[in-house]
Amino acid sequence: MKLHVESKGEGPALLFLHGFGGSARNWRPQIRALSGAHRCIAYDARGHARSEAPADPAVYDAAAFVADGVRVLAEAGVGRATWIGLSMGAAVALEAAIRAPETVRSLVLASLPAGRGGSGISGHAADFADAIEREGLEAAGARFVWGTPSGALDPGAKLIRQGFLEHPPHGLVNTLRGLLAPGPPARERAAELARVRVPALILAGSRDAASVAASRDLADLLPGARLEILEGAGHVANLEQPDAWNARVAAFLAAP
Repeated sequence: MKLHVESKGEGPALLFLHGFGGSARNWRPQIRALSGAHRCIAYDARGHARSEAPADPAVYDAAAFVADGVRVLAEAGVGRATWIGLSMGAAVALEAAIRAPETVRSLVLASLPAGRGGSGISGHAADFADAIEREGLEAAGARFVWGTPSGALDPGAKLIRQGFLEHPPHGLVNTLRGLLAPGPPARERAAELARVRVPALILAGSRDAASVAASRDLADLLPGARLEILEGAGHVANLEQPDAWNARVAAFLAAP
C-alpha cells in the first residue's frame, strides 16, 4: 500500500503522525521549526489525503496503523525515532511504544483521544462514521468537527477544514470504526503502560477538556511522562499556538 511520505532535515529522526481528517501538511510549522537539528519525517495516514485508502475495513485497526509508521521508518533507513502524534496520531504513537518499542526513542503525545466511552472524537467515532455514510463528508464534518459546540476545535478546525473534503469517505469511515471507536482509555491499560520506558511529553490545550482529562490519566500511568497544558489552546494546538507548542517540544528533545 502506498503512503505519501515527506522528509526534511538531518539529525535524530522525528516521525510526525497527524490527527483524524488531517495530513502531513498539518505539521508544516513544526517541520520548519525543528528540521534544522532533526530529520523530520511526516506522512499521510492510510485512508487519508494522498495515501491509499484500502477498501477492506479490516485493515484499519491499531496494528495496521502502527505497522505503517514502522514501515515508513524502515524505508527511510531509520531504526528509532521520536514519535510525535496529534490526537489520532498520538493514539498510534502510544500504541507503537507498546507494540514496537524497538522503533521508539521517545514520545510526544498531543491532544490524546479519551478512548472508548469517553468524550471527544473517540467517544462519538461510531456516530461520526454513520453520519459520513448517511450525509456525506461536508455535513458530517460540520456536525462533528468544526461545528462542535464545545469550541475545543475552534479556531484550529478552521485550519484543517479546507483539507477535510480531500479524504476518501470510506477511508475516514473505516478509520473511525477500526481505530478510534474501539480505542481503550488509558485506565484500562495500566499494565501495558507501566512497561513503556521511554521519555514522554504529553501536551494538551486547556480548552480541550476531553484531551486534558485523558492526558492527566495517561501522565499518571506512563513512567517518565511529563504533562504540559497550553493555556487558551484547543485540540489542534500545534496550529493554533505553533510557537508555544514548538518551544515545548524543542525543550523536551534537547533534554539529556
